[in-house]
Amino acid sequence: MPLPTTTEAAVLTEHGTALSLRELPLPGTLEPGAALVRVTCTTLCGTDVHLWSGEMTFPGMLPMVLGHEMVGEVVATGEGTTDTLGRDIVPGDRVGWSEATCGKCHGCAILREPVACASRGYGFLQRADEFPYATGGLVRYCYVTPRAAKLLLPGEVKDTWASMSGCAGKTVLRAFARCGGVRPGATVVVQGAGALGVFATAVARISGAGTVITVGGPADRLETAKKFGATATIPVYTEPADRIERVRELTGGRGADHVFDFAGGPTIGEEAVGFAAQRGTVAIVGSTGPRPSPVPLGTVMGKELTVVGSLNGDIADYHRSVEFFRTFTGRMPWDELFSAPVGLSGASGRVESMSRLEELKAVIDPRLP
Repeated sequence: MPLPTTTEAAVLTEHGTALSLRELPLPGTLEPGAALVRVTCTTLCGTDVHLWSGEMTFPGMLPMVLGHEMVGEVVATGEGTTDTLGRDIVPGDRVGWSEATCGKCHGCAILREPVACASRGYGFLQRADEFPYATGGLVRYCYVTPRAAKLLLPGEVKDTWASMSGCAGKTVLRAFARCGGVRPGATVVVQGAGALGVFATAVARISGAGTVITVGGPADRLETAKKFGATATIPVYTEPADRIERVRELTGGRGADHVFDFAGGPTIGEEAVGFAAQRGTVAIVGSTGPRPSPVPLGTVMGKELTVVGSLNGDIADYHRSVEFFRTFTGRMPWDELFSAPVGLSGASGRVESMSRLEELKAVIDPRLP
């Protein structure tokens, strides 16, 4: 059967406007280590929304194909294509993948940290009008580049779960690892009630946290957080000082052993430090972009806090997320994180819907009309 030479794609051509359905070329010959994948599921991320709106933008980035959480069925491979564990990838296999890294920069070669790669592509460094064109998730067929870290997926992990593992899942699990894990009975505050915050709430609870407080909004998301293990919630429309005082009340005046920022915003630093208990840990994950977030360093010193940054995740974190879903399949109502799937023609509406906080995790199935 001949390989497709083009693919339909939903392309972002201008920030804040509807995605354009276009045909993009596909390579006639696959490079060694590359794969052509028929996408079966793409889950949209908050980063996709920020890129669409222009809140995150880079010179010369448009046109581009959004989507960096996706899985699919392999249609063809280049010579010697394997997954990150050295397993051969062949047509018919179900795979997910993490972004490409160069393997030669200081981050890759010296730090041994893929997330520190100087040329790491994270869903917004590949124009849709330049080779290899179709590398984002909002396509029928995706060209998975040779250096992309690929992973054969277990059959018992659903497409949506595996797709979410490509960014949201691995981001949360890396943050928990960066702070040293959560000991049984610990008190945790999660800042943010989006997909990352709700998933982090579940991870904290499954990890054995005794108290999990989710701070965010709107109200329906806080109700969802309760389904995923939150023992208490605090609406974000209150004042920062009131939120800090409420955490103190819920923790008997002591504060939280762990605070995870999955929200960003100008008062996040002040609140995170205020929420934390003496010798607590604060993980900064969601505070991206150029806007400053003041942090009371005297309080950091006085409480002897540990503050760590955590940047997305790599293929190891992706693998851990997939295994997490496989291990804890029945522990939480995972499917409630996801909206009903739509085809590429509905992708634009779903991005806009997420921008209005009307859904946690939009799902695009390019096989649908």
